[in-house]
Amino acid sequence: MPPASSTTAAAEPRRIPRAEHAVSREHISASALQVLSRLHGAGHRALLVGGGVRDLLLGGEPKDFDVATDATPEEIKRLFRSCRLIGRRFRLAHVRVGREIIEVATFRGEHDGGVDGEVHHDGRIVRDNVFGTLEEDAQRRDFSINALYYDFADDAVVDFVGGMQDLRDGTLRVIGEPYKRFREDPVRMLRALRFAAKLNFSVQPDCAAAIRELGELLEEIPSARLFEEVLKLFQSGYGERTMELLREYDLLVYLLPMTDSAMRRDPFAERLMMQALANTDARLAEDKSVTPAFLFAAFLWPSVSRRAAELRERGEQASAALQQAASELMPAQQEATALPRRFAVPMREIWQLQDRLAVLNGKRSLRVLGHPRFRAAYDFLCLRAEAGEKLQKEAAFWTEIQEQHPEQQVRTASATGGKSRRGRGRRRRRRPAGDSAAAST
Repeated sequence: MPPASSTTAAAEPRRIPRAEHAVSREHISASALQVLSRLHGAGHRALLVGGGVRDLLLGGEPKDFDVATDATPEEIKRLFRSCRLIGRRFRLAHVRVGREIIEVATFRGEHDGGVDGEVHHDGRIVRDNVFGTLEEDAQRRDFSINALYYDFADDAVVDFVGGMQDLRDGTLRVIGEPYKRFREDPVRMLRALRFAAKLNFSVQPDCAAAIRELGELLEEIPSARLFEEVLKLFQSGYGERTMELLREYDLLVYLLPMTDSAMRRDPFAERLMMQALANTDARLAEDKSVTPAFLFAAFLWPSVSRRAAELRERGEQASAALQQAASELMPAQQEATALPRRFAVPMREIWQLQDRLAVLNGKRSLRVLGHPRFRAAYDFLCLRAEAGEKLQKEAAFWTEIQEQHPEQQVRTASATGGKSRRGRGRRRRRRPAGDSAAAST
């Protein structure tokens, strides 16, 4: 039996005056303040809500601000010339102010079916455009710490569901009954773990139990939507901790089934994944760019390289074996979490260059330096070495040669003895001349 509701509505909302909380207009973007001011001036309620309020209360610096209001989408559009209405399942207004887009949502009410609200027979919300009051809107949000409102009218923070106490306690708590809320939208389970990782919060026991039991509901989510969630999970600066939680709650198998399998059977695969995520977290902390192509190259490499090795044992050349292995295994990954072509192509190029980076002598080896994917492939080679593959010699060679003058590069390549044959497969046995014709008939 599912447990009782994790969070219930307060008898009266708690209003925390400006003197007793940390949300200051000085820390709210000018664009968000402009949207709040215009809504308020037009006689509408205007409040900040969600992650922006949460992060300000925790002393952080929000990347964006969301606005909640009693104005309908059409009224919002009339107020702001630079407004675009988006979404079918959940209708929103995007208001552009300069280079910033402020998301404005009308207060939501309970789902009662009909024209504007629709709930699938399994509990999933497929249409969510029933508008309601501020109190109802708070109950419709996912977690208590995301249901705190900053009221532009008097600078108070409004708390209907005990979110302030959960912030102090470091607890992630579902609003309402966890089993029902996760069935409404299974992606909320991923959001729960993402927030727990980001904030270093504990997951409330009822919520944790529901996640462990309902993970298979993620199979019903479109693979394209799960790709967007994977980016949020692993490219927000706390991917290493997120991976630990996904494995703890057995959700990784629904996102990256081959990665989950490889990490369970192969210590190298586990080291490779965690090192890749640690490196990604470090790059994000330094405001450096990251790409899904590189992370997915790491996620899928143990499975693809293992299959490629089997094909090489059958006599396939290394490059062809890797291409065939990728072609065989990618459909299963795409069924779980779709990887768009714009990332799948560079991912495969990173893999293909690994064999070329094993060649350490002669002018031909230097041609790889001009490949547009060289830097990513080199980083991936170094990652493999860090995770325990015996590639230290290759990593050191390419690290050194990148810094050299072209003439020195030629001398270095010429002086490097031999070349690595790691992963290059067996040579095909030559057939006698007479067999060749027979084989083709």
